[in-house]
Amino acid sequence: MFPSTTRTRSRDLSDEYTTSFFDSSTQHLLVCLVSVSHQVVRSRCRINCFSVCSIVGVLILAPVNYTSAGPSGTKRPNSMEIFTVSNVPKGSDRLWVHFSCLCFISFYVVYLLHKEYKEMSRKRIEHLKHHRKRPDQFTILVQGIPVCADHGIYGCNVDHFFSKHYQTYQSYQILHDNGNIESLQKLASSLEKQIERKRDTRRCNFWQWIWFKFTSGPLDARSQEQKLKEVHHSIRILQCKNMLKQKELPVAFVSFKSRLEAAQAAETQQHVNPLSLVTRYAPEPTETIWSNLAIPFYRLAVYKLGVFIAAFLLTVFFTIPVTAVQGIVQFEKIEKWFPPARAVQLIPGLSSVVTGYLPSMILNGFIYLIPFAMLGMASFEGCISRSRTEIKTCNMVFYFLLGNVFFLSILSGSLLHQIGESFTHPKDIPSRLASAVSAQSDFFITYILTNGMSGFSFEVLQFGLLTWHFLKAHTVGHSDEPYLYGFPYYRVVPIASLAVLIGMVYAVVSPLLLPILVIYFLLGYAVFINQMEDVYDITYDTCGQYWPTIHHYIFLAVTLMQTTMIGLFGLKSKPGASIATIPLLVLNIMFNEYCKVRFLPTFQCRPIQICKDNDDLDKTEGEAECSSEHAVRAYTPPWMRPTGSSPESSSVQPLVRCLI
Repeated sequence: MFPSTTRTRSRDLSDEYTTSFFDSSTQHLLVCLVSVSHQVVRSRCRINCFSVCSIVGVLILAPVNYTSAGPSGTKRPNSMEIFTVSNVPKGSDRLWVHFSCLCFISFYVVYLLHKEYKEMSRKRIEHLKHHRKRPDQFTILVQGIPVCADHGIYGCNVDHFFSKHYQTYQSYQILHDNGNIESLQKLASSLEKQIERKRDTRRCNFWQWIWFKFTSGPLDARSQEQKLKEVHHSIRILQCKNMLKQKELPVAFVSFKSRLEAAQAAETQQHVNPLSLVTRYAPEPTETIWSNLAIPFYRLAVYKLGVFIAAFLLTVFFTIPVTAVQGIVQFEKIEKWFPPARAVQLIPGLSSVVTGYLPSMILNGFIYLIPFAMLGMASFEGCISRSRTEIKTCNMVFYFLLGNVFFLSILSGSLLHQIGESFTHPKDIPSRLASAVSAQSDFFITYILTNGMSGFSFEVLQFGLLTWHFLKAHTVGHSDEPYLYGFPYYRVVPIASLAVLIGMVYAVVSPLLLPILVIYFLLGYAVFINQMEDVYDITYDTCGQYWPTIHHYIFLAVTLMQTTMIGLFGLKSKPGASIATIPLLVLNIMFNEYCKVRFLPTFQCRPIQICKDNDDLDKTEGEAECSSEHAVRAYTPPWMRPTGSSPESSSVQPLVRCLI
């Protein structure tokens, strides 16, 4: 019994205001490109960047490095180091070739970043224009609502304030303490599943079938049906307005008839007290995390601090396996400390596997678990939407990988070795430190290859889903709706961004790494385009929110590349090239600040001009009332929905059918 992926979608997102930036000739592509768009832009940008950089590196830098005489007083190396900048002697004028290539790569990356940022901004504007029926364009989230002095509740205060200050105010949806209702809804859902299993024993595994045969299955099913009716009755009682008024929370969704006033209300301070009537754009209904909406501001600060400390401790403790992995790379040291390890060299080819493939495989195995751990931590921070939670996870995972995979791999693998050698050759410390980065080029080439072959293979195979489905089928029985999660941005984006950072840093230092990265991104492009269209489902509309984060990662990569070259030119006794690189770093920082002013506001706010144009278009077509009323219905809390109808999950969708 194996799960087979189907092409069907559980919902048509074109009818639920969730579509993509791109125009397409088919509705299928229009729906799929919601998720595909970000990965397409990233992949194309990276492929274009590293394709050009590979040509420069292979045709210019690699021959220059190979034909150099090598550092004075040292033997010509026999490894990949002869193709790196470490093979260029100190003070050589050939270093100006490296400086020229550094300038070309820096300006070319800046050009691509500006081009893609401009294109993504344009597509976001088009998205707001063409998909104007989204309910979040009419709705804002209001937090910190003060209690009404006359009635002692929150709801009437919201109604009085917004009806007084906004002409197109329509209605509000106050949130309630839904603990009892939510627990009853979970109980009702559990009872429904138990009744369904007992009615259809074919969905049960062998042990459950035996149990149902020797127990009063039909009688128990009837008693559970009666209990289910009682639970539904209790839910309807708790959903009465008189009961809900006693459990109001200082949080509400406020809907307007106009996008213009909704945007103005979301971006302005409403009350003289900045902590009262705090407004922001409402998240998309399908990605709203309802349980986090009512968390007080002071508690959010505590949660953020706790998540930061937990992520920091995880990063620190992860240095243990990374250091152990780098110890395997330095196998000659292990032979000195542990002589029995020399037996590995007796088997032909085993030494290369142990020092080359094994460290990267172990490191990738540890890294595979990190995004899920970080996602669990970020979920405790109190983000109000899934997209914000996953973007927060992206940042946590990226900086984790930057510290543990990149910096710690260099320090534990190269710099510690240089420190050990400095006791016997103290005069060679600068030259050894200069080659610290390039000494790990072999490891990172193997890391990219291992990550590409194993990571993409697991992605295509969906081994985790197969295992989970097999265990679930043989423990709790078969299900007509096994689930497949949406695209894991929080896992894919940081790992791909780390590959970009490695490529940027080694673009001038070790140019032969660049063709490997081109193959890596080409393979990733092919794999993930297929996965997005045929495997992953669309769970929410990101509306381009990931691009500023990706831009920031690439900016850090370019900054790190330029900073590394400043130190390397200095250690290579070429102060002129080192000083000339400083203006490049300054220009890169200035470009990033320019992007924050020119493009970033488009991703944080909604242009009033677009909102006004959409309102006028609705009035012309006579759809103004219909769109605003749809926005009111979309933000009905799950605990206010009629009993017997479960809310659609915003995180997973059924895409797998069992074949027996």
